[in-house]
Amino acid sequence: MRRLFLAALAILAFGGAAVAQNFPSRPITIIVPFSAGGPSDVMARILAERMKTTLGEVVQIENVTGAAGSIGVGRAVRSPPDGYTISFGHLGTHVANGAIYNKLGYDLVTDLEPVVLLPSNTMIVVSKNAVPAKSLGELLAWLKARPEPAATGTAGAGSGSHIAGLYFENVTGIKLQYVPYRGTGPAMNDLVAGQIDMIVDQLSNSINQVRAGNIRGYAVTDTKRSESASDIPTAEEAGLGGFHMTLWSGLWVPKGTPKEIVTRLNAAAVEALNDPSVRKQLENLGLQMTPKDKLTPEALGEWQKAEIQKWWPMIKAANVKVD
Repeated sequence: MRRLFLAALAILAFGGAAVAQNFPSRPITIIVPFSAGGPSDVMARILAERMKTTLGEVVQIENVTGAAGSIGVGRAVRSPPDGYTISFGHLGTHVANGAIYNKLGYDLVTDLEPVVLLPSNTMIVVSKNAVPAKSLGELLAWLKARPEPAATGTAGAGSGSHIAGLYFENVTGIKLQYVPYRGTGPAMNDLVAGQIDMIVDQLSNSINQVRAGNIRGYAVTDTKRSESASDIPTAEEAGLGGFHMTLWSGLWVPKGTPKEIVTRLNAAAVEALNDPSVRKQLENLGLQMTPKDKLTPEALGEWQKAEIQKWWPMIKAANVKVD
């Protein structure tokens, strides 16, 4: 019996190695848990286009929206652990949702295998043009003087824009009225149209609209100015100390995916991120490239756990809960 058991293990190990060696042999899907056209979608499509060159197979994007990205992440978690389904996500989907949803249905750390830490995006405080403020100080005064909280767009409870809004409230003492969307792309459309007052948004999603004069940009949340928007001050420079935040992204695969496949996907992503044309596209979006020593699966896993320890207490203190 023991011989049969050991033989079965050997067959499984050999079969797994063979599958990994032949990977990929069909198209790969990256599930983006937000709407098409938003900052996450744009980054994922840039990476997918370059990754297919390394992998030799089509890398396609599937937008699965809803519930601040938790539906899309759940789809990836429940997919076969064979490397053909990748979860794209960020601080909101792979950290905050674990503190917000009472019935998430999966564990963000133990049910996923990290692949690579992707470039990060500073946030920017933006408003519709009808807001009279011309500086962050004037915006804060305008918000404080309002009889009711300003309508503030988010990509849903627990999204990066929602976390940034909560952080803004904590730092300023100003309450906001959140208006959830299925992504910051639709929220931006309503901001441009004047249907909502403001968003604490990803720079890559807002900068072109700021440049076109369709919305106002006040300050970025990084400790230094963005190279792609050097004329926009940091929150610190604009008089709001302590408002520092970047929205990082990453790639994960379902738990149990063979290590050889994770390594192959990581190598394809790293090669894409090191491609000069890809770097230029991402940097033009205002993204900050990941340091080379942080491009391993282990680095993403460690970073995700550290971010959970940092942000969960603030989210829980705000009593943000979704059943």
